[in-house]
Amino acid sequence: MGKGEICNHEDQKIIGDGKLANGPHRMEETKQRKGGKGMKLSEYFEKAKGRGVIAAADASGKTAIAVYARPHFIDEETVAFIMADRLIHQNLASNPHAAYLFMESGERYVGKRLYLTKIKEETDSELIHQIRRKDSCPAYEASPDKIRYLVYFHIDQVLPLIGEKE
Repeated sequence: MGKGEICNHEDQKIIGDGKLANGPHRMEETKQRKGGKGMKLSEYFEKAKGRGVIAAADASGKTAIAVYARPHFIDEETVAFIMADRLIHQNLASNPHAAYLFMESGERYVGKRLYLTKIKEETDSELIHQIRRKDSCPAYEASPDKIRYLVYFHIDQVLPLIGEKE
């Protein structure tokens, strides 16, 4: 479904950005409120609450998927994720491409999809400890002595959660 397209879903309408509407809807207002043209992507992720999922395939195409926190923004074209040496990190060693899906909390289908390419990684545990969100990573607390990687990605494309165009 493209920007501004409407599909019927029972007796409500779902507009291109996933919001439910029962009549005329102004897309520009929604974009500005939800990280569209009026808001930087880093600001959107700083303010939005929800859940994220990252997926990456190995060189043979076998895919892994995992729940992940919001990305850490280096600049508007570069993000970083803190990773343990598990399947996603291992897949990125042979295939640098990944996709991150973020769905905002609530009953509506609002969020972002980021298409990413790995550009580098590091194991600076002090930097990782400084930037990690202390309240959002139970896996980190369960195994604080595990080696963590700060994996940097270039943002290749940004799409809304539903639809093909921002």
